[in-house]
Amino acid sequence: MNVIKSFREYVDILKAKNELTEVTKEVDWKYEMSAVTRRVYDLHGPSPLFSNIKDCTPGFRVLGAPMGLSQDPAHPFKKVALSLGLPEDMSGPEIVTAWSKLADMEPVAPRIVHTGPCKENIIFGQQIDLTKLPIPLIHEGDGGRYINTYGIMIARTPDGSWTNWAITRAMLDGPQTIAGVVIPTQDFGKIYSQWKERGEKMPFALCLGVDPAITMAAGYPLPTGLNECELLGAWYGEPIDLVKCETTDLLVPASTEIVIEGFASVDDSCLLQEGPMGEYGGYVWSGRHKQVPRFDVTAMTYRSNPIMPLCVAGVPTEENHTNWGLNIAAAIQYEIQKKAFPVTGCFIPMECAAHWVVVSVDRNRSTKDDTKLAVDIGKAVFVSRGGSYIPKVIVMDDDIDPSDIKQLVWALATRHHPDNRTAMADQYMFPLVAYLSSKEKDSSVSTRVIYNCLTPFHSWPEELRPVEASFRGYSKELQEYVTDNWKEYGFE
Repeated sequence: MNVIKSFREYVDILKAKNELTEVTKEVDWKYEMSAVTRRVYDLHGPSPLFSNIKDCTPGFRVLGAPMGLSQDPAHPFKKVALSLGLPEDMSGPEIVTAWSKLADMEPVAPRIVHTGPCKENIIFGQQIDLTKLPIPLIHEGDGGRYINTYGIMIARTPDGSWTNWAITRAMLDGPQTIAGVVIPTQDFGKIYSQWKERGEKMPFALCLGVDPAITMAAGYPLPTGLNECELLGAWYGEPIDLVKCETTDLLVPASTEIVIEGFASVDDSCLLQEGPMGEYGGYVWSGRHKQVPRFDVTAMTYRSNPIMPLCVAGVPTEENHTNWGLNIAAAIQYEIQKKAFPVTGCFIPMECAAHWVVVSVDRNRSTKDDTKLAVDIGKAVFVSRGGSYIPKVIVMDDDIDPSDIKQLVWALATRHHPDNRTAMADQYMFPLVAYLSSKEKDSSVSTRVIYNCLTPFHSWPEELRPVEASFRGYSKELQEYVTDNWKEYGFE
């Protein structure tokens, strides 16, 4: 496994593989930088590296679309595979299967080092002016400039027993203040609540530009209490180098491009207004904002000529879908395959904006009651940690590749009988699901649904089973013969 050990190395590898474009033309942090990045997502283009950003501190750079789909149509998940040290020709479902084993790995404790690249420059207090960083105003309708779109936020429980690395959005408030989003049901929110119960400010560290595998691990819905750092050390096969912050006792990845550290207020009189922000479902909910804790910045350390990552959340496909979507699928697969289901894999199609999960079932299964099987699988998904984010489960035979949207739409249209839909009312619902009403978003309660697309063909005599009327329906020998002779037929 050839794991990439820094964001800087990742940028160099993207450049070497023609997956990066250096943008030297001046761009405005107000909409323009994000609009360019959005078009890159749409075109599956190379990630833009912006080095000339209007009215920002010289030398600070931004990498847009750090883990968007590759321009290589045969290997769209190349950047994800590279980030995890996996073969770059792996498919999305293959990556999910490999990555789903993370939670079962034997933890490897980090290596504490005295210093690292993130300490090349150190500033404190009034020296810090976050407004001069290349922080984007992303979408028209956003409530402010978002300093964190694809970095990790680090927090530790007051007793020091558990450290959490999470991707959570954060909005710029002032030169030394950030509006930090804290969702009580997420691990970062659980840790924050412990500090609030004690009446003590919570130390935090925002790390912008970390090893690409770190951002993948931070997006993985691991069981509460597990440390992403230690499991990732197991994935690397060696400890991760961590270095102590300047004004708190938190430890951060030593190779980080920019570390912003400080303390999150637990005083309700210090709340800030945050949002709206363009979200992974593809919408900006204009006028919808909330009160969030104020994060006071006490120090900033950074590499020379640092590079910040930029995810422009919205319509698929961006990092919420390649990172978070694959991570949720991996977490669900990890839990589902521990049960006695004939499940061969799980996948969240990029186009569904993390609102579906497809569970693939062995088409040669021995079970007879497919309706019960589909419902049982769907319920198991909903009670799983990863499944807590997903409102819709599609249970389907594994002759369909769930990462091929054409196959998936065809199968969903032709295999799902309307009577085979199981709706479950009054369920917990992740509040950022796009179609929820304001009332449902506030209560986190709505209806979830299971689509049973299983076919009964596995129980039919082989001579009566339908044959797919497509190129795939011919024998493998004929498919190979036709493919090998394609040019001789006169085709390019």
